[in-house]
Amino acid sequence: MQKIIIIGSAFPLRGGGITTFNERLAHELQEQGNDVTIYSFSLQYPSIFFPGKSQYADRPAPNHLTIKSVINSINPLNWLKVGRLIAKENPDLIIIRYWIPFMALCLGSIARIIKKNSSAKIICIADNIIPHEKRFGDQLLTKYFVKKIDGFITMSKKVTSDLKHFISNQPHQQVLHPLYDNFGEKIEKLSARSYLKLPSDSKIILFFGFIREYKGLDLLIDAMSNLLIQNQSIQLLIAGEFYHEKDFYINKIRKSGIEKNVIIIDDFIPDEWVKYYCCAADLIVQPYKKATQSGVTPLAYHFEIPMIVTNVGGLPEMVKDGESGLVCEPNSQSIAEHIDEFFQKEDGYFLASLKREKLKFSWPTFVSQLFALENEIK
Repeated sequence: MQKIIIIGSAFPLRGGGITTFNERLAHELQEQGNDVTIYSFSLQYPSIFFPGKSQYADRPAPNHLTIKSVINSINPLNWLKVGRLIAKENPDLIIIRYWIPFMALCLGSIARIIKKNSSAKIICIADNIIPHEKRFGDQLLTKYFVKKIDGFITMSKKVTSDLKHFISNQPHQQVLHPLYDNFGEKIEKLSARSYLKLPSDSKIILFFGFIREYKGLDLLIDAMSNLLIQNQSIQLLIAGEFYHEKDFYINKIRKSGIEKNVIIIDDFIPDEWVKYYCCAADLIVQPYKKATQSGVTPLAYHFEIPMIVTNVGGLPEMVKDGESGLVCEPNSQSIAEHIDEFFQKEDGYFLASLKREKLKFSWPTFVSQLFALENEIK
């Protein structure tokens, strides 16, 4: 048994995929007999920098997890306190989630204090090294963070390639993003549509998650206005909170004349509702303009829903073109053509491959690779 501390977002923060991932990882590590604590944030983002409606989840606390919400992302005195507090616990392994350079000073400073005061090994799970939405100083901040990390887990070739520009001899391992299997089991499509009061006989494609500019929702809206799509009974279900200018997308929908074919749920989707949105869809579309990896893909695998992804970043690494989904180019014409291609195929065409591929994305496999990396660290 090891004493393991995860540093990253957790309840009561909602945080989307990163929070879900951290809590699911903690459960898996506990199931394997380890003593696990999550150190999360008392203040993750100052409200002026947060684009959404709320940073906090409207759900019960996860069962059987120890979560300490004590990190203030903008207070250096707090970083010193938290680093010493973690070091006093005498952990064997620290796992730090890194997804944005804004967190580099906070997380990098805590890592330095831990290393100075304990013998713990520190592994970073890097969602991004170079962010999708770049800002001045990103590279300097990331350099500061990575310097005191002993090893790195990445989940796409893009992030691995980016990482190599910042590290020298630290070991690193690229692994598959495990399934989000904590949102319940797959349910029948008609049951899901009935629950959400969606039309039972339409072809429904789903855009799921926070709406950011790089995710290419505008490309998908343009694709919906293509004659290839307009000639079919296809509806676009947009389920997620707008972190980019909502009016931009609403105006685009109106100008395209496709209002009757678009359903918008402008809100954070609670955990207990995720299965209904995924299972109500015939197809999940990720029309990203930029990407590393996406948490929507393992979600689609868990519920066995075919995908269309654009040929950017790590997205095509996780979707076998023509088997578990289709890979298109990041433009509206290609997206429209591939949506049309999908609906030309017989129902269930992709199911066997989805069932086969999802077996690769297990949490025990992820954890075994994590521990293998730990053993490489001297």
